[in-house]
Amino acid sequence: MRGLKFRPKVLKSFRLRIFMILIVVSVVPMFLLGSLLQEPIEQSFVQTKMDRLLSQCNIIRNHLISQDYLDTGKSESIDAELAQLSSMYDGRVLIINDKFTIIKDTYVMDEGKTSISGNVIRCYRGENISYYSSKDHYIEIALSLTNENKHVIGVLMVTFSTLDVEENLDRIESRMLVAESVIAIIELMISFFLARKLVKPFDTIEASIDKISNGYFDEKLSLDGYKETEEIADAFNTMLLKMKQLDESRQEFVSNVSHELKTPITSIKVLADSLLVQEEVSNEIYREFFRDIVTEVDRENDIITDLLTMVRLDKKNTTLNFMPVNINELVEVILKRLRPIAAKRNIEVVLESFRPIVADVDEVKITSAITNLVENAIKYNVMDGWVRITLNADYRYFYLKVADSGIGIPEESQELVFERFYRVDKTRARETGGTGLGLAITKNIILLHDGAIKVYSKEGEGTTFTVRIPLNHITDSKEQVQTIMMDNA
Repeated sequence: MRGLKFRPKVLKSFRLRIFMILIVVSVVPMFLLGSLLQEPIEQSFVQTKMDRLLSQCNIIRNHLISQDYLDTGKSESIDAELAQLSSMYDGRVLIINDKFTIIKDTYVMDEGKTSISGNVIRCYRGENISYYSSKDHYIEIALSLTNENKHVIGVLMVTFSTLDVEENLDRIESRMLVAESVIAIIELMISFFLARKLVKPFDTIEASIDKISNGYFDEKLSLDGYKETEEIADAFNTMLLKMKQLDESRQEFVSNVSHELKTPITSIKVLADSLLVQEEVSNEIYREFFRDIVTEVDRENDIITDLLTMVRLDKKNTTLNFMPVNINELVEVILKRLRPIAAKRNIEVVLESFRPIVADVDEVKITSAITNLVENAIKYNVMDGWVRITLNADYRYFYLKVADSGIGIPEESQELVFERFYRVDKTRARETGGTGLGLAITKNIILLHDGAIKVYSKEGEGTTFTVRIPLNHITDSKEQVQTIMMDNA
């Protein structure tokens, strides 16, 4: 039990892992979302500004065409519009005629000069250009000017700065960063609280395990709050109950073993002391006392033999020598050996077999199990009684039933008859010479064969034991692999 004790570092590490997981699933996605939203917001701002600029440029283009501005180069209203557009959007407006000459420049830098650029050429081919450079932070729009015959007679080219968009984005990003930081702090606090809350049941489990490791099996675990912890508590309490029962069984077993081993020794000592205190004892009395001593020695030997058998069967690595065995013949041999014992009390032993049965079993151990069942049916029977053994099988199992007309087992004792050293009638058990381990050994052997055993009894009317054992023994995959490897070697 000491090995179950938790180390504080383990729980601290577990709490830290939960805390980090909560941070990853809450805070990190929020910052990722903020970074992912930045580009769409920028595109939205730029597109909105470009749409407004295109609308303004289309209005001016219509005015330029309707007022023959390309021919005269003079119009106070158009000059005012161009100046207002350039000032409002912090940009530059160029008007280029069909000779590629700049007739208007709101910066008054290149008027009269020739402009032959790629965008100008494309406009003279009838294309309209709108372009945004995120690297250089500007928007360029070039619109072709056409006459009534749809001939291109000039180009309206505007270039506007997008620094205002960048400033707006910086302000939004700053506000988002503040909001994300505040939310992150709140989520960190919530994550820390949840981590403590989620790990708290394990602190309770640790405290309970510490108490159990010190021998306090009466301590029950209570984890209220949510379904999962309640299920853990139920499973833990079930395990605790089994451990308590196991500990009680171990203590009772030690007590029973001590008592059973001491009783024959006490009898031997009493017999020997009786001989020592008597003088001039006849040979007949010596012989009688020695017979009693030999009987007690045999009884002690039987107990030790059964104990060793139990120990071997309890080991997890117990191996059985499985081989095909004719069960019908096996039972016949057992009954042949036990019928003389039954005849002393005029007990009829009958075997009823419905079909031939061959099963993979450990012949020695299964013989011991069946012998125990039949021998008990004979020992705990009445004079002139009967014992009926029935054999049957289906495609998966063979079934053995041992019924008797004996004294029966009280209902409250039927679940305990397979316990070690348990006796329904201790006085009768002394007379029959049982060790109290026979049914426990029988059950272990049947379980090792992947079988099952049940008891049905009514006090004063008899007892029936039913056994079910698979016909074929299936080894695990590891053993099969080892067998194949040995065959191929």
